[in-house]
Amino acid sequence: MSAGLTQAKREALLARRRLDETLGATRARMAPANLAGEAWDGVKDKSTDLADSALEAVKNRPAAASLALGALVLFLARTPIKRAVGSLFSGEDQEGIEDDEAALNEAEPA
Repeated sequence: MSAGLTQAKREALLARRRLDETLGATRARMAPANLAGEAWDGVKDKSTDLADSALEAVKNRPAAASLALGALVLFLARTPIKRAVGSLFSGEDQEGIEDDEAALNEAEPA
């Protein structure tokens, strides 16, 4: 064999080894456990950043934060509040009225 052919075979062998190492590293990095771990780390970092930003916003504007929190609470509690206000003004239990309406609807002929 000529020196050039031997050198070319040696370079091809080294290139295959580098390719095998690269493929091994890529397979390890693309393993589901590693992908899930990297995603979880990203979520933790992002949520920490968001929490810090929210804390700074509340410190800078406490009135606006209180107003927003109050609006959220009112939105979530809208049904019980509506029931309570309705029973205050009607003088009757609102649930009793709903039960009576349901009984009347069932009693009506089809």
